[in-house]
Amino acid sequence: MLLLGFFLGLAVGIGFWIWQQVQLKRYLGRLLRPLTSHSYKMGLLLIPGLRQEIEMVKQQRQDLQQSLQTYQDLLDFAPVGYLQVDEENQLLWCNRQAQEILYLQWQPEQVRLLLELVRSYELDHLIEQTRDRQKPQTGEWVFHPSCDDAAEMPAIKSLALRASSLPLPNGQVGVFLENRQPLLDINKIRDRSFSDLAHELRTPLTSIRLVAETLQTRLEPPLNRWVNRLMQEVDRLINLVQSWLDLTQMEANPTMQLQAKAVELRSLIASVWETLEPLAQRQHLSLSYSGPENLWIKADQARIYQVFLNLLDNSIKYSPPRTSIYVEAKILSIKDNDAASPILEINLIDSGVGFSEADLPHVFERFYRGDKARTHSPQDGNSIGAIVGNGLGLAIVEQILIAHGGSIKAMNHPETGGAWMQLQFSEVMANSLSQDYS
Repeated sequence: MLLLGFFLGLAVGIGFWIWQQVQLKRYLGRLLRPLTSHSYKMGLLLIPGLRQEIEMVKQQRQDLQQSLQTYQDLLDFAPVGYLQVDEENQLLWCNRQAQEILYLQWQPEQVRLLLELVRSYELDHLIEQTRDRQKPQTGEWVFHPSCDDAAEMPAIKSLALRASSLPLPNGQVGVFLENRQPLLDINKIRDRSFSDLAHELRTPLTSIRLVAETLQTRLEPPLNRWVNRLMQEVDRLINLVQSWLDLTQMEANPTMQLQAKAVELRSLIASVWETLEPLAQRQHLSLSYSGPENLWIKADQARIYQVFLNLLDNSIKYSPPRTSIYVEAKILSIKDNDAASPILEINLIDSGVGFSEADLPHVFERFYRGDKARTHSPQDGNSIGAIVGNGLGLAIVEQILIAHGGSIKAMNHPETGGAWMQLQFSEVMANSLSQDYS
């Protein structure tokens, strides 16, 4: 019986195997049935072409990898920093310059959050802003590096950084970093050197002026004409030196000590115009003021007087004869945190040549002279006696307004075509409070 059972099981197993082989052949037959002898031969002919295509794809892949490595090498030796993060703000790659700027201890195989490697919330916020808006963003801030070793802390200095970020596919963001600290240090050294030079120039210039004054009383025409011209040039140099010293002091100390008190705006402007009226009369110019009566601001009267003196002087120099210079004052209500605060806006408009579009972004930069039409007095053909600016007036005006918490903007007026200076003050006072600051 055992032997019979064994042979019976063996027969069943062999039969099942034969059935599987038959089914497999049928399946292969159905699969290969469409492939005729002709198509089989064609397939054999296509195999070399497929191999060639595969080799071309491999070569293209190698070329792309080589190009990618070349670009990475270029970025690695670039003079600006570059880093790239994924959609979760994990650092994917950064070049050497970025590691030096941010004091990064990073290896290519590391996958860590950028904020864990660099304690800069400004950088993290810029990246998130770029990803949310899907537009390139820029930002500037002072970076304070962190250090675990207390002994190295004195050698680590804060840096002024500028970053430009751009969105990349799959939520990634690339950031270019620029270390602006060396440029700022050079500017400080330059300003200090110029200030020292200006201080040294004041004494000899004053001496030269005294000598010129003495000669002026002793010489007769036509010789005194040259002394008069010498006096004008010396005065211009003294004014340039003093303006440079004032501007340097203001920029070094933006929150300068102001002798703030109540100043009535219309009376101040009238006083400035009275000083400049001899110049205005030569061109038959008039001043037109419009705005609220009895308007008071809290300001340093001498400094604000200097602001309007510079602005009105420029308007007089560049206004055509028999025109008006307009000063318009109005109170604006600006909402700030659901609270309305009054803002004084003053528009000073002339009918002169205005600013060129190329000059407008630079008119408040020191020593910027811009278009020749606005660097010479067009009303006076004689160079002797013409008032020529030193390129510091508007820079000084801007610094004074910043110290007062205000601002200034330069434009061209659409109706007159002349210069349009728009000033804003936040220290507006009610008339009833004027006595408290007198």
